[in-house]
Amino acid sequence: MGKLIEEFNSYRTRMNDRVMETANTNIKRFYALDTTSYAEGALNVKTKELLGLVASMVLRCDDCIKYHLGKCKEAGVNSEEMNETFMIAMLVGGSIVIPHYRRAVEYWDELIAE
Repeated sequence: MGKLIEEFNSYRTRMNDRVMETANTNIKRFYALDTTSYAEGALNVKTKELLGLVASMVLRCDDCIKYHLGKCKEAGVNSEEMNETFMIAMLVGGSIVIPHYRRAVEYWDELIAE
């Protein structure tokens, strides 16, 4: 596993565990809603993860981008599909997305090198 992926997954897991130590019912429900919203439904998981990735890029959340990139890889997204998704994010978000696009490409490259 690449360094970027290992660092992100380790930190995310550790801090999610920490959050859950003191999470109230509403926080736990929000986490559950987030998880179940990306489950198979009228839209397949792959489509939902690509939508989540575009939203994350437009909202400029690097942690969210990394998370959705990993889930996209798990869902079978290929590099051609990923490049089209990046194009949509740039179109919707504008030039402010460029720094996040760069980091997303770097993370994607590491994911597909595995």
